Amino acid sequence: MVSESTEVSKLQLPAAPLSETGSVKAWQEPVLIRAYMPATPDPNPLFLEKRVYQGSSGRVYPLPVIDRVDTEPRIHQWKAAHIENEFIRLMILPEIGGRIHVGLDKVNGYDFFYRQNVIKPALVGLAGPWISGGVEFNWPQHHRPATFMPVELSIERDPDGSVTIWCSDHDPMVHMKGMHGICLHPGKAYIDLRVRLYNRTQDTQTFLWWANVATKVNEKYQSFFPKDVRFVADHAKRAVTEFPLSQGSYYGVDYGRRAIEGVPDNEEPTHFCPDGSYPPNDLSWYSNIPVPTSYMIANSKGDFAGGYDHALQAGMVHIANHHISPGKKQWTWGNHDFGYAWDRSLTDSDGPYVELMAGVYTDNQPDFSFLAPGETKTFNQYWYPIREIGVPDLANLDAAIRIERSSDNMIVHLLVTREISNAVVSVQSGGHEIGRWRGRLVPEHPLHTELAIDGDLQDIEVVVKEISENEDLILHYAPAKIAVAPRPATATEPELPENIRSSDELYLVGLHLEQYRHATREPVSYWQEAVRRDSADSRSNHALGRWHLRRGEFSIAERYLRTSIERLTERNPNPYDGEPYYNLGLTLNYQGRISEAYEAFYKSTWNSAWRGPAYHRLAEIDCGRLQWKNALDHLERSLRADTDNLNARNLKTVVLRKLGRDEEAALFLSATCELDPLDNWSRYLNSRTKPLNEQQRLDLAFDHLRANLLEEAADILSTNCVNTDSALSTMQLYGLAHVYLLLGCKKMSDETYQLAAAAEPAYVFPSRLEELVLLESAIDRNPLDARARYYLGNLLYDKRRHTEAIELWERAAELDPHFPTVWRNLGFAYSNIRHDQKSALAAFARARAAAPNDARIAYEQDQLLKRTDASPERRLASFEQLQKLVASRDDLSVELATLYNQVGRPQDALKVLLSRRFQPWEGGEGLVLTQFVRANLLLGHKALAEGKPEVAICRFGAAWNLPESLGEAKHLLMNLSMIDYWLGVAHAANRDNDQASLHWERAAMVRADFQQMQVHSISDMTYWNGKALARLGRNDEAKDVFQEIYDYSIRLEDQPSRIDYFATSLPTMLLFDDDLDLRQKISAKFLRAQALLGLGRVFEGTALLNEVRTLDANHSGAADLLSAIEMAVV
Repeated sequence: MVSESTEVSKLQLPAAPLSETGSVKAWQEPVLIRAYMPATPDPNPLFLEKRVYQGSSGRVYPLPVIDRVDTEPRIHQWKAAHIENEFIRLMILPEIGGRIHVGLDKVNGYDFFYRQNVIKPALVGLAGPWISGGVEFNWPQHHRPATFMPVELSIERDPDGSVTIWCSDHDPMVHMKGMHGICLHPGKAYIDLRVRLYNRTQDTQTFLWWANVATKVNEKYQSFFPKDVRFVADHAKRAVTEFPLSQGSYYGVDYGRRAIEGVPDNEEPTHFCPDGSYPPNDLSWYSNIPVPTSYMIANSKGDFAGGYDHALQAGMVHIANHHISPGKKQWTWGNHDFGYAWDRSLTDSDGPYVELMAGVYTDNQPDFSFLAPGETKTFNQYWYPIREIGVPDLANLDAAIRIERSSDNMIVHLLVTREISNAVVSVQSGGHEIGRWRGRLVPEHPLHTELAIDGDLQDIEVVVKEISENEDLILHYAPAKIAVAPRPATATEPELPENIRSSDELYLVGLHLEQYRHATREPVSYWQEAVRRDSADSRSNHALGRWHLRRGEFSIAERYLRTSIERLTERNPNPYDGEPYYNLGLTLNYQGRISEAYEAFYKSTWNSAWRGPAYHRLAEIDCGRLQWKNALDHLERSLRADTDNLNARNLKTVVLRKLGRDEEAALFLSATCELDPLDNWSRYLNSRTKPLNEQQRLDLAFDHLRANLLEEAADILSTNCVNTDSALSTMQLYGLAHVYLLLGCKKMSDETYQLAAAAEPAYVFPSRLEELVLLESAIDRNPLDARARYYLGNLLYDKRRHTEAIELWERAAELDPHFPTVWRNLGFAYSNIRHDQKSALAAFARARAAAPNDARIAYEQDQLLKRTDASPERRLASFEQLQKLVASRDDLSVELATLYNQVGRPQDALKVLLSRRFQPWEGGEGLVLTQFVRANLLLGHKALAEGKPEVAICRFGAAWNLPESLGEAKHLLMNLSMIDYWLGVAHAANRDNDQASLHWERAAMVRADFQQMQVHSISDMTYWNGKALARLGRNDEAKDVFQEIYDYSIRLEDQPSRIDYFATSLPTMLLFDDDLDLRQKISAKFLRAQALLGLGRVFEGTALLNEVRTLDANHSGAADLLSAIEMAVV
């Protein structure tokens, strides 16, 4: 339900149905929520090979991307699951990743998770839409691929009255399976989250798992962590600071200076202002952090974390075993204008939040762990609301406690999560009890008990016990025994391969880059260097073999793997590690060399670590040979290694049926369904139910094909994914044609291949090695199939087999020259791989001619023109012929505004910028803001040149006043000192020297600049700092600034160009590769031109600006500075 009694709709939770009579009630019932709905995904494949996302690779293929969300809301009905007990009420949204949307403390009505009354996605997720609030479950990477996709849901009821709502996520990128079960128990005031992570693939995968918990915040909200925490780390541990009282600079904010001098005026928030009751450098308080900031706990031995609203006297605690769940993190957009803008992008009226995240098998982002083939990891996480006790000193699953001490007494504040009818709270010192409370504890009411103590005692401990037949320790708090966690080491960038001394380190650096999915540095070069030094290096040869195997280069992989094995078995035929044999088996199996693969798999079973996956592979081959008894034996051996391997369990059920042991098969299948009620294969075996999702259906078919269960595979592939009226999906058709061929039905196979070749190509983004085999078979059977070549080209390009992909796309274009996407793909490949810009431009021209209404292709073509130095006038002429297309996309609109500014039409730029509501994407902020500021400055320059200083003052002042429709606000550390400089100039022209000096003083104070998600000590904005100093008559200081810029420009031009290893965003390289050397050269020349102008060497500076424009016709800084010089206003 949605209440419309106020201007903004408020989500109302429906009452439990009368049929739910237990202590724990669970049911499914849709809810109406005001929503801004995402647009349709773009049908073009995106190969974002250098995209950085959350500190690791932001590669998105094979997912389609959504890059627009409705700007007007509507009431939308969402599927919802509800669960509650005596103390807690939860609501889960299965259509948005199975997130917990509402977490309500029924005792006091407090939302201990941030409740969103609107679904308002922003472009934060890996594939686009993401919403804040509630609890988001992230794996195998942060803001997981399926964060805004539906999950399957089931309700499980236990005999003890507990109820679990299971949500199953079949990862659409690497095809693993994750589940989270949200469980409530009778009489327990906590959430029990049960998690199962299953690697259903044949390959070792990497993953992280974070619960992203949002809580509503204000100036009285404080985050808390275990008492041993004294340091926190940034993403990738690239920076470390003290906690809670930061003594240095963190995220560009000088907290150490704050501690001494207070908060600088420009850092003061306009909302949620601290009341002075806590130090301004205390990072545990939301209101103290003015910029987007992450901090992660490292090395803590504590099992709890949480947050507390001191104004409402309520909060939340998270509990987890720190041995496997070390991850504890806080994130905020910041309590300042930039953060407020993101708050507006993510909600209509619910205000700011922080994220108090919990990581399992990870303590940082990025920080990935391994999951072996067929492996299942299970774990639990817990949350519960707290009230009226303050920030806990210690918490566990049973209780949270805070101790309040004075000179002669102490107050124990204690809240339990279950009734304890006979509890004892014992205060001890030196092994002796010095105070005691005894009585009944209940979750509804916290205990506040005052005990007299000697104020000099330093070793006080508090022990809480439950007295029953046996004493049960509930909690033991001993502050004097807490050992401070050590400071984590700051991460360092690894040396380039040629500079690393040992082969061991070369291998490990490569492994780290692969494990952490580094976006811009390949692991291969490290392993290749190790092999160059020692051609038989076993580990690096194995790593290279595995890398080529994952790319589908089976013969190359085989060569490396055999070299590895040859070294491993040089003196010992039974090596310590069986993985090279296992991967050799996979490689041979893909090549159809089954007997050799069988031998390799069997040898890998000699090592315990690989007997589970290897026996499973052996059983699949046994099935293909109809050797059912051998298959059963091998499956049972595999399951002894990991009894939770769902695919091995399901194959065992198939084998038992083949052996006529139907009753045993039925019992075993029932046990599998109980283990995972949402497993696709067991449901198919149980009731012939087939997945509705195409990718899941393909996975299920491939599971059968690996065991040569052809008839079952044909059955799975031969029915549609949605309803009986829809056509089969394209890749299903290719799969079905391949299965028919294997069954010997050649006529049916050829007919199906023809259907596949003519099927709809939109959103067909194959990525699996199995699909590589299918498409190669399709091309072999139907050489005139243009689409199969296009699809296979997509797959190979994603696997960085660029040359082969280009050849396939070129042949596809020959066979069907009217298909726009293949030309568009070739445009990217020619530019980024062949560095043939002429051919790239020609390919994009063909794509545009074939798809004149595709706005994305229009944008991509313009970005290529921009990089090939097409003049702004030429690009603008093209844009003005595409007004409808331009209006359909934010990026095109920003680019149009940029071009208007570039050619001296800032008024037109403002019209574009003020004509729509922009939607920023995380990591790419600032584009719209920059052009808005620029347009106002250019108009102000014009007014100055025309002798109209009052108009100039209005224009320059408008540059500070950013409309909310821009979707952005100034980052606190963003240097916009040129606005104050020009306001000073305008006021001086208006003969108001006091105001002029005021603005120049402000401009002179700003030195650092926030660009490309980093703080820079010198940037193209530093020039205005020097100019302001000169206007103030502080010429020596100004000269020093300009000389510093000049010296830096020389160093910049001389040093080798490189991508920042720790970069968190590279927006300029999102689509097309930049010429880094040229870009750095241009930046250095522009800085030097500014320095020369500032030093009074105007002729040289102007000449250098013209040189910059020759190198980059679209350089905005050079264009604007030349224009100001020409107008004689600078």
